[in-house]
Amino acid sequence: MDDLTFRTDSQRLIELLAEVHALGRRVIAPAAAAVDAQARFPDEAFAALREARLLSAYVPTEYGGMGLDIVELARICEVLGGYCGSTAMVFAMHQIQVGCIVHHALASPYFQAFARRISDEQLLLASATTELGIGGDVRTSTCAVEVEGGRFKLDKRAPVISYGVEADAILVTCRRAPDAGPNDQSQVLVLRGDRSLEPLSDWDTLGFRGTRSLGFSLSSSGDAAQILPRPYADIHSQTMHPFSHVVWAALWTGLAADAVSHARAVVRRQARKTPGIPPPAALRLAEVDTVLFSMRNNWLATATDYRARLEHAGCGSFPSDFGFAIRVSNLKVTASQLIVDIVGKAMLICGIEGYRNDSPHSLGRHLRDAHGAALMVNNDRILGQTSTMQIVAREG
Repeated sequence: MDDLTFRTDSQRLIELLAEVHALGRRVIAPAAAAVDAQARFPDEAFAALREARLLSAYVPTEYGGMGLDIVELARICEVLGGYCGSTAMVFAMHQIQVGCIVHHALASPYFQAFARRISDEQLLLASATTELGIGGDVRTSTCAVEVEGGRFKLDKRAPVISYGVEADAILVTCRRAPDAGPNDQSQVLVLRGDRSLEPLSDWDTLGFRGTRSLGFSLSSSGDAAQILPRPYADIHSQTMHPFSHVVWAALWTGLAADAVSHARAVVRRQARKTPGIPPPAALRLAEVDTVLFSMRNNWLATATDYRARLEHAGCGSFPSDFGFAIRVSNLKVTASQLIVDIVGKAMLICGIEGYRNDSPHSLGRHLRDAHGAALMVNNDRILGQTSTMQIVAREG
């Protein structure tokens, strides 16, 4: 994967990205094939990321983190995506949960202390948003949190909890109380020592195999202070939705860029055989690079807009905006389509070298991961929601 530096990058970010590239070349990429083949958690990658203290990259500096903004964080996700899609996806999903806490819970002394724990202990956070019986609608819950005597109790049957076994804590969505409606939700921090996980399903998929997204029956009890103080409706609209689609689009761009890098290497080798005469595949390479350019600029523009909103209104406090929500949804749909297009074009350029599993330019893992992008919050569900917002959104 080629290094990429923008004119606006700070020296801190340039150095940090160089460190991530070094980890990618030395640790993450060499293990990526085994992570994929064995559908196992990328242990080597996360040992290295913890040592580099990158799990607290989005935690504010006053709580011991790096204090990166959303654009800087997404740049790291893009770099990681070029070395291992599963590693990048786990890292991105972790940071989404960190963002929920940073944006919506740091007024709480409990979560202030927990933010310091994320930094000090490099804790890995997961989420449980979907639930058996409601499909993939994360804004609906049937389970409810029960609070009595300053303690909570919670049971949830989740068809997917990515890296649930490996996570140090899981943020779980549920109804605010047993008498609350299905959309009146809270988010609860469930610690490793508070929980039991009974497997409901295995994880044998085409792509993103290292995310270990098994289904679980989750049971937990703990301190009521572990319930995030803001309604999940606010958390979802102001953080979960935009944050997720920005970092996902960024890591998919990294994965697509690595596929294009393989294609470029093949074309360069072909060009050396006929000096002065560009090989036929060079035209395809120029074409696919323009698509990659658009894909990268799409996520970067949305992330920059999101950062400005956070800086202007304060983290997680800007009002609902149908126009912005539509742009975020469009980013996810477009990015998940472009990654398939780009990797497919790169496969054509590489030819049999991209098709073979035993080739140094194999794109099998890239292609399988690419097709998973449209299924993470299914594009049809997103388009259905967007169609409703289009009717009520104001022009401009």
